[in-house]
Amino acid sequence: MPIKHVFFDLDHTLWDFEYNAERAYEVCLTNHDINIGVQKFMSVYRSINHAYWKKYRENKVTKEELQYGRLKEAFDAVEISVSDDKINRIAKEFLVELPKFNQLFDGTLEILDCLKEKYTLHIITNGFNEVQHPKLVNSGLFDYFEEIITAESVGVRKPDPKIFHYALSKANAKASESIMIGDSYEADIQGAMNVGMKTIFFTPSTKTVKINEINRLLGIKKYLCHSQ
Repeated sequence: MPIKHVFFDLDHTLWDFEYNAERAYEVCLTNHDINIGVQKFMSVYRSINHAYWKKYRENKVTKEELQYGRLKEAFDAVEISVSDDKINRIAKEFLVELPKFNQLFDGTLEILDCLKEKYTLHIITNGFNEVQHPKLVNSGLFDYFEEIITAESVGVRKPDPKIFHYALSKANAKASESIMIGDSYEADIQGAMNVGMKTIFFTPSTKTVKINEINRLLGIKKYLCHSQ
């Protein structure tokens, strides 16, 4: 069946989480008089954050444990002593600052402008409710999408089939006429394939592009816009 619905992940796919998080933490570290360069902090934080999100997807940690744990382990890794109270305050402040910075991946608006003429667009995200909607509004992405499905609103996270079934139901879409585009092979690609959706894997760090894999968003054109 022809594709009618395109589902996107948000963070690390359209919205450049790494860049925006670095800017937000730069503000937080300054506000709390923590004497460390943000690049040094982020050099340890990124892998710790990635590991915590994997645990979160697998229901091994709570939202609160993720928010505290990723900061605690990052500060420990750079050998800076920060009280639990301050860590919790930074964790909350980070979520306030994060949507203020809205760098998108190259080609985001161009590809969305291309796709919206032919398809109905939606978001499926594991990100937290209080930051995902402000990100979409502040970055100018909100009006592109018909349905915005957050894991917190459903009660399960990608790759759980329930969130994909819920999203398809909300969009009034069949899996066979839908495609998922995201950066996490486990959460986005395997999760979507398990419910019968087509997929495009966005992996910007990969130089060799495989079938149904892109390393720049405008690569979507050859699959869905039929022009480069």
